[in-house]
Amino acid sequence: MDFNTSLRRAIKTGKVILGSNNTVTSISGGRAQLVVVAKNAPVDLKKFFTTENANKLYTFDGSSAQLGMACGKPFMVSALAVEEPGESDILDLVKV
Repeated sequence: MDFNTSLRRAIKTGKVILGSNNTVTSISGGRAQLVVVAKNAPVDLKKFFTTENANKLYTFDGSSAQLGMACGKPFMVSALAVEEPGESDILDLVKV
């Protein structure tokens, strides 16, 4: 599975929430099926995601600028939440 391709497909066909504040809201509302966090995200943010959503957390092996580019956006993305994967196989990242 290619992460970038799966992410783009999820953004195009599903519901993906971008940004750390929106991701926190998605987790709190129980809507996040998967949380992706950039490798250089703030430590406090990573700690929150780990305690609140540990079984559905994927650490992107790149910076927030690279995660933004992977999303097809011209800005940095520290975190995102996949609420609906659409036609993507991105949720396979967290299946055991």
